[in-house]
Amino acid sequence: MIKDKFLRGALILTVAGLVVKFIGAFNRILLSRLLGGEGIGLYQMAYPVYLLMVSISSAGIPIAISIIVAEKVAKRDFAGASRIFRVSLGFMAIMGTLFALLLYGLANFLIAHDYIRDARAYYALIALTPAVFFATILASFRGFFQGHQMMTPPAISQIIEQFVRVVTMVALAYLLLPRGLEYAAAGAAFGALPGALTGLLVLTYFYWKNRQRWQAFEPTGVVAKQEKVSEIALRLVKLALPVSCANIMLPVVTGIDMLLVPGRLEVAGYMTEQATTQFGYFAGMGLPLVMLATIPTLSLAASIVPAVSEAFALHEYENIKKKAQTALQLCLLLTLPAMAGLLVLAEPVSLALYGTRYAALSIAHLAPAICLLGLHQVTTGILQGVGRPMIPMFNMLISIFFKIVLVWFLTADPEYGIIGAAWGTNINFGIAALLNMFFLNKYFYIALPLKQVIKLTGAALVTALTAYFAYEELRIFGASNLLSTLLAIASGACSYLIVLVISGEVDREKIKQIIKRSKK
Repeated sequence: MIKDKFLRGALILTVAGLVVKFIGAFNRILLSRLLGGEGIGLYQMAYPVYLLMVSISSAGIPIAISIIVAEKVAKRDFAGASRIFRVSLGFMAIMGTLFALLLYGLANFLIAHDYIRDARAYYALIALTPAVFFATILASFRGFFQGHQMMTPPAISQIIEQFVRVVTMVALAYLLLPRGLEYAAAGAAFGALPGALTGLLVLTYFYWKNRQRWQAFEPTGVVAKQEKVSEIALRLVKLALPVSCANIMLPVVTGIDMLLVPGRLEVAGYMTEQATTQFGYFAGMGLPLVMLATIPTLSLAASIVPAVSEAFALHEYENIKKKAQTALQLCLLLTLPAMAGLLVLAEPVSLALYGTRYAALSIAHLAPAICLLGLHQVTTGILQGVGRPMIPMFNMLISIFFKIVLVWFLTADPEYGIIGAAWGTNINFGIAALLNMFFLNKYFYIALPLKQVIKLTGAALVTALTAYFAYEELRIFGASNLLSTLLAIASGACSYLIVLVISGEVDREKIKQIIKRSKK
């Protein structure tokens, strides 16, 4: 029987991800009311630069650490796992320091050369500098715990970090607002530091709490070969580079869209303002829903990496196949109904969330991206876990080439416009996922049973029909759009579960077992 450790881990990370998103959304509302559009604009000019520094300084390292630590843990070499962590911690401390100093040095350059148009954003940039160091160190801790398949500590630290960050941001923005918007924006930006520091303290506590337990598990009389510091650092870098390239699919896709879509819409005949508006519906309203819906699959991917890596280290290839197939089945189980529901409720969802029906076109045509991106995330995690990180990296590059071509030609065609951009994104994720599946089948005979795919697709179709007709009937009886949308989603979800139980696709006893184990 397969251990459900990675399923519990995925569930824990999913819940944490949703809580963090909720706190973040609440924070954005408070800050928007407090600072207004101008103040938020100053904050948004600085924060993406900080995210870029953190992304580069810790790119791929957490997953690389989790893979190597999982291998050590599988062989009961807890001393080796701790050594990997210490080396990675030192390496990340150096990286964090360098990129913190780089951000400090870049602040004047970006302002002086008009890369950041408003000089008042300088204060926010400087306020974010020390947070780069602590956020980079934090990445090492999270990778170490994920390697042990202990997802609760990273999840708790994420939630506490976000909460402290938000409280500090709002408090400092409020206190500094009388001195001017630039200082209020800097105060909000500074919130990243106490947030990262608190998250680091939480994980340090969990590390010391579990240290003696790991030492107790160390087999007596067995001395594992200790790798040199240079060997560990080199292996981390070799793993981290392809992992980071494969895991930046969404940032790369959004970057391509930002550079190409507005201009190609103008070629299609849209005025500049119209092109900007269409792009806003697509990138600012449609894509965030895709990202929100794929939080569970992103958590599943993070959880499957150390689980598969552990089995791979022990040469348990049948176990790898079972875990991978379980992860893929769960991916489809979660993403197909979300895709189907968003497809038929695009307009009601657009009205409920954004107060406009005009984003519905982008939302509906981006719905398939939920399933395709989910499959890409999970298959990428599996391939990384079995020591093939280069494969998803090259597959992503191939898919991005198709994305660029499709966006270039389809978006400029008046017949397609923004729909062309949406399908460029869908095909991008689809090609990457299919290529990953091809190599999983080639090397490990991992594939989804066609019969199961058909059953899940049928259940998702029932979900879509139920949600659509429920919404229409509720509107006829005079229910508001928001209430009708929520009840339609609930009725669709209920019908999906009923169909799965009737078809035997969901085992009620197995669900009970997983729930019981997740509480332990």
